[in-house]
Amino acid sequence: MAAAVPTVSALSPASGPTTGGTSVAVTGTGFTGATAVRFGAVAATIFSVVSDTLISAVTPAGTGSVRVTVTRPGGTSSQLVMYTYVTGSVPVLTSVVPASGPTAGGTTVTLTGTGLSGATTVRFGATATAFTVVSGTQITAVAPPGTGTVQVTVTGPGGTSNGLPYTYSMIPAPPVVSAVSPGQGPVSGGNTVTLTGVNLAGATAVTFGAAAAISFTVLSPTQITAVVPPGVAGLVDVTVTTAGGTSAPGTVYFYVTTPALTGADPGSGPVQGGNSVTLTGSGLAGTTAVTFGAAPAAFTVISDTQLAAVAPASAPGSVQITVTTVGGTSNGVFYLYLTAPVLTSLTPDLGPVQGGNSVTLTGSGLAGTTAVTFGAAPAAFTVISDTQLAAQAPPGPAGPVGVTVTTPGGTSPALVYTRIPPPDI
Repeated sequence: MAAAVPTVSALSPASGPTTGGTSVAVTGTGFTGATAVRFGAVAATIFSVVSDTLISAVTPAGTGSVRVTVTRPGGTSSQLVMYTYVTGSVPVLTSVVPASGPTAGGTTVTLTGTGLSGATTVRFGATATAFTVVSGTQITAVAPPGTGTVQVTVTGPGGTSNGLPYTYSMIPAPPVVSAVSPGQGPVSGGNTVTLTGVNLAGATAVTFGAAAAISFTVLSPTQITAVVPPGVAGLVDVTVTTAGGTSAPGTVYFYVTTPALTGADPGSGPVQGGNSVTLTGSGLAGTTAVTFGAAPAAFTVISDTQLAAVAPASAPGSVQITVTTVGGTSNGVFYLYLTAPVLTSLTPDLGPVQGGNSVTLTGSGLAGTTAVTFGAAPAAFTVISDTQLAAQAPPGPAGPVGVTVTTPGGTSPALVYTRIPPPDI
């Protein structure tokens, strides 16, 4: 059975310098057993059959456009596939910046020289890589992975340039910060946080936004503790810098303003506590503690501007109420602890069932009176002083009733007031 005649379908590159020496990939079919590759009438002295569909051949010297053919025992290819010899200068390299990079590659390298506009290939050693022709004097290329020191060359229609060295170095992998704990704190800074990630060993800087940490300690390749610098309210990126570079942004820390209190309602209450006090202000949403003096209080966050707190018990007198969040502790607002009022006398202590008569109540702690009752009936009253009230007895059935006074400090023990029926006629 006769051997198949080879076919040639494509060349890469399809042009090169007249001096030859360009490595060309010849694509087609039936290449197994090829005995010759010709560029025009001149045989390539060096070629290699890679597969039945691919031959690598080194061009001989030549001029103009010539037909490329492949010969094997079955015959010679007849397709009109042309290779063009180009007259032009050989590219020249004068610098490679940077001249080193990691073994993993990926570094963008700027090549400077002359005759670079027609570049067809950039190689780091024997490895071709992606590149962009910026101008006739500049190319940017991405360093492929490699080791040691290799020669960087540029090939164009006029030939291949001189080589300049590029060194692959064992640069550490860049750091990665995955978490900051706690993730928030006061704008005044000074608190300590823990940074977790990888490749943190050898850290030379820790930053919160644009501000350097007050100090930091590398605990391990996966953990750093840092003292937070002052900042402004809001989010900032936390980054770590090592010899391998700076970690990418995206791990954030939140600066929180110090809470502020503007009022407490009511502003007083009984010494036994237990009453609800509404606190108003700003920055209250993240409240972690409420104190009345030194005593902690139970509380409920209603909004960023309002809390409901249960007053704890205390001795009589005024205390400062404060609120604490991760942003710090607020200013204080006054709260007054009051003892329950005391009644010592009623003058008179009896009156008609129809009421309407004035009764003078004497005792102590009466200045903040909010209610006076005769039995279950409320009475109109006037505060004369902390020791005296004037009340109008309400109507009621004949007989004795307890009279009490209520203030924010509580309700007094009762004194007896007697309603007397009208005489029978």
